[in-house]
Amino acid sequence: MSSIFTKIIKGDIPCYKIAETEHYFAFLDIRPLAKGHTLCIPKQETDYIFDLEDDTLSGLSVFSKRVAKAIEAIVPCKRVGVLVVGTEVPHAHIHLIPFQQEGQMSIKSKPIKMEKEEMQELAVAISAKF
Repeated sequence: MSSIFTKIIKGDIPCYKIAETEHYFAFLDIRPLAKGHTLCIPKQETDYIFDLEDDTLSGLSVFSKRVAKAIEAIVPCKRVGVLVVGTEVPHAHIHLIPFQQEGQMSIKSKPIKMEKEEMQELAVAISAKF
């Protein structure tokens, strides 16, 4: 069965897309821990990030770096942090979370509220910097 992320890639489930290449896809997290919280995924459906082939994992890292630079250009932040937990959805993914203080990087933090229009505008702005 396809993961929710595979369904997003295929367009079966809508998302706030940031970037897409032949092998990777990035979109805003719908339960963001911070404005600009983005998920980067390989299009190849693999549950555990360290089960990815080396070239896929390194490609995901480089793709995520490009996305992080685009986020930094739009969202005021001290840094864009990287978080990999991998248990929420059985599809390898990297969280990119803009933060002012390291404590904002906790996956246990309460998500912030953002309106659909704000999410769409943010996705367009970050995408334009990719």
